[in-house]
Amino acid sequence: MSSLRRSLESYYGDPAREAAMDEFYARFVRPGDVVFDIGAHVGDRTGSFRRLGARVVAVEPQQLCARAIRRIYAGEDDVVVVEAACGADEGSVRLHVNSRNPTVTTASSHFLQAAHGAGGWEDEVWDATVEVAATTLDSLIRRHGTPAFVKIDVEGFEEAVLAGLSRPLPALSFEFTTIERAVARRCVARLTALGFEAFNVAFGDEMALAFGEWLSAPELAERLRSLPHEVNSGDVYCVAPTAG
Repeated sequence: MSSLRRSLESYYGDPAREAAMDEFYARFVRPGDVVFDIGAHVGDRTGSFRRLGARVVAVEPQQLCARAIRRIYAGEDDVVVVEAACGADEGSVRLHVNSRNPTVTTASSHFLQAAHGAGGWEDEVWDATVEVAATTLDSLIRRHGTPAFVKIDVEGFEEAVLAGLSRPLPALSFEFTTIERAVARRCVARLTALGFEAFNVAFGDEMALAFGEWLSAPELAERLRSLPHEVNSGDVYCVAPTAG
């Protein structure tokens, strides 16, 4: 519970951060849109999407985090909490739990291997595993409608999430880390096959696109390849031609 409390204190209660988040996401989200928050954690992005007038499907496999989202948005008919991991197939997946730092809990064993001994990750310990329900982006679309924007933050499991999507969408983001650049490259290849053509990046928790113009997939791949390890993480944003 103390780790969850730290997350809530970190991600809520900062009006300047919330305002920056809302301004940033307003380029992708309009009132009445459906938005999927995949890997919602404690729902701070869900809050931004709601302030922008969207209907939000918050997907979070960690029971305590999902419970916190339900409590924070109790009475909000436009917030649906799905307590599951998002992946390539419906069924179940094994979650590797980081009890001290639940924001980096992951369903990717490869992510654990990449983090082992890597600079900046030395203190992270995944100390438990649990089987959780799994759904797919295609299944969520069938149940809740086509989203205008999908935010994916699943600690190295992004490729599996995108494998469960078979149709183009207006806009989408996924997290990348410098310890698993190959995963990001494969995600970009998958998104290109789905029809996305323009890409950009926000580093760390910054609410700003790093590049002044949208990049092609090869241009993005080169930028990601040349990033110093110390950048650690960020989010790739991509749009379909009609949304650019």
